[in-house]
Amino acid sequence: MTSYSGDSKGRQPFGRRRLPPRPFVRRGPRREVHPIFEAKEQVSRIRIVLLLQDLFFGGTQRHALELGARLDPARFRVELWTMAEGRDFVPLAREYGLSVRLLRPSGPVGPGSVRALWRALRADPPDILAPLTVVPNIWGRVLGRLAGVGTVIGNCRGAADPARQHEWLLWPLAGHVLCNAQAIKDRLTRTFRVPAGRITVIPNGVNTEHYTPPGSRPDGDPVVLCVARMDPVKDHATLLAAFDRVAGGHPTVRLHLVGDGPIRNAVAARVRQSPFADRITIVPGDADLRPHYARAGLLVLSSRHEGLPNVVLEAMASGLPVAATAVGGLPELVADGVTGRLAPPGRPEALAAAMAGILGDERLRTAMGEAARQRAVEEFSLAAMARRHEEAFERVLEKRGRGRKIAG
Repeated sequence: MTSYSGDSKGRQPFGRRRLPPRPFVRRGPRREVHPIFEAKEQVSRIRIVLLLQDLFFGGTQRHALELGARLDPARFRVELWTMAEGRDFVPLAREYGLSVRLLRPSGPVGPGSVRALWRALRADPPDILAPLTVVPNIWGRVLGRLAGVGTVIGNCRGAADPARQHEWLLWPLAGHVLCNAQAIKDRLTRTFRVPAGRITVIPNGVNTEHYTPPGSRPDGDPVVLCVARMDPVKDHATLLAAFDRVAGGHPTVRLHLVGDGPIRNAVAARVRQSPFADRITIVPGDADLRPHYARAGLLVLSSRHEGLPNVVLEAMASGLPVAATAVGGLPELVADGVTGRLAPPGRPEALAAAMAGILGDERLRTAMGEAARQRAVEEFSLAAMARRHEEAFERVLEKRGRGRKIAG
């Protein structure tokens, strides 16, 4: 027991009372935090919201699931929010143990989606808001800043995204920007004047244990496979014109178009006009594309713009050579003449030549497929992709929070 000096009644000299010592507090620009509370703060997980337009089948949606499932759960708590209907990937997200919040369970993206996002951010702001795809990148940045979210990290995953996302105007609203290809970073710095120090390039990853070459492939002319959202940017018209040129010299070759989208009816109408329509099949998108890769001998992508498409990585991991247009990050994936062939965009004759060169030489096709698999395994693992994101998230938080782990 502490004894106090004083008079016989225990009063302190000069009428002053001695107080117990004050608890230790940290001094400086930060708020004062008792050590016990500071320790709790340091072990708190970083809460990240990955904001998507929807969870329809698509490369960016798949990327969000794979990323969320692989971020260290001891350090990060990941939630998926969507602004419109689209539940294709919801079962897989649940299987991965990810929290899914449908801000607008039915209907397309619209004013109701924006209002729902605003209410959610005001009521429950995350430590990091990371919008993906075009509409979330616009409204996520604007509303994230207005709602007081500590850190907003923008994403550019397609070569056309910077213009569609109004990067010239909105990039200052993001604490940092992530992109999946060096070509996109170059465009951001050159055209939109985004400082290079505010951009991090993180290539997509692929699960090379999930996507593997089949034991054998069908004999004869292989199936030509295109997995792509039916959208004008994917330029199915050029692909179909190229296939018409190739099919005449390969009487048993077939084309499988896997995907859906806003121009599906137009693509189907163009297929009916082809003299080889009986050899072209349109197949709805699927969460598991492995059976399609196993039946195919060549993947073709005719896009006008691209980022670093997951479908190419999946095909490479499955041992498929790739014939693609030389746009966006595709030259960073496809080693021309080694793992496939590249052609200029919008030129059916050039794409047809790239396809025919691979289809007509079985030995070359096999060698390219093996080289593609090796490249996917060595350079594009999902584990490496997740670690790079963790480093980027923590680096941005520490910079903005001056060393704190959690953004306020």
